[in-house]
Amino acid sequence: MTRLLLFAALALAVSAPAFAAERPTLADLEDEVICPTCNTTLELSSSPIAERMRVFIRARIAAGDSKGEIKDKLVAEFGEGVLAAPPRQGFNLLAWLLPAGGALAAVFTLAVLARRWRTPRGEPTAATRAANGRVPLDPELERRVDEELARYEA
Repeated sequence: MTRLLLFAALALAVSAPAFAAERPTLADLEDEVICPTCNTTLELSSSPIAERMRVFIRARIAAGDSKGEIKDKLVAEFGEGVLAAPPRQGFNLLAWLLPAGGALAAVFTLAVLARRWRTPRGEPTAATRAANGRVPLDPELERRVDEELARYEA
């Protein structure tokens, strides 16, 4: 039974993107395309060029173009700046890799610092070891401490 559910979930996960790639909607593209006039996503823009882009997208959807084909045609007409996210190739790949690299560097730095903060530096002194219960105090030193404490308590 578990295998059947796992297989059904896997089949849905694989088939859902395939169906979505066949027939895009205007809503699918509006948040991925930027209006060149007001530099906001198409879904937020009300400029005349944004309306013209929406009409173009609806026409291309009706013609049966895929999401990628529509984006390619928009890039050909308006330039690469019309895309909300840079393509994952060439120099633009840095925009995708640098945040991940920065996050990994931050995690590594925190791990190193946490390890340093957790381990004591250098050899502990005799007093530190005694305070931690590792080494008993010298009997003479213990007697002097008791005398001093008795003097302050009185």
